[in-house]
Order: sequence, then C-alpha cells, then structure tokens
Amino acid sequence: MRPNTPTTEIRRPTHDEPSPGLLADGWYTTEEIARLLRVDASSVRRWRTARPPQGPPFVRLSERVVMYGAADVERWLAGRRIDPAQAA
Repeated sequence: MRPNTPTTEIRRPTHDEPSPGLLADGWYTTEEIARLLRVDASSVRRWRTARPPQGPPFVRLSERVVMYGAADVERWLAGRRIDPAQAA
C-alpha cells in the first residue's frame, strides 16, 4: 500500500485475541464503527447527539475524541436484532 493512502481496514488490537463477534476486543473511533456498520460517520455522530442518544454507548475522551468499546457495540447490535419469525 502506498503511504498516505486511505484504508477501510479496521485496526485490531495486537495484545488481544479477536472476539468471536463482529469486533475484536478493544476501542474504536466513530469512523471505524461507521465503516463496520456500513453507514456514514455523520450517522453515528447524529445517533450520539440525539436526545435521547440512539447509538451504541460511547466514551468521550475529550471534546473531539469519542471511542466505542467493542463489547458495548456488540450488545447494542444484539439489542436491535429483529427476528421476523418472532415479529409476526
């Protein structure tokens, strides 16, 4: 890969084994979560700023830095799962 070329690859923590779910254990930026969910980063930001918040739980490290824990995102996704057989 050329230097300064954008990538859609998600960084996996090197000190942890990947979890069996969608995400490896660790922390992810808004942009990384957006790529994983296949939505625009502005959607993730909008979820975060909605009242009440609509997206996965997050940690605000500073005014501009927000991180999402892998386990929190996995739980949020599981809670949004709809089984058509049970919905009928």
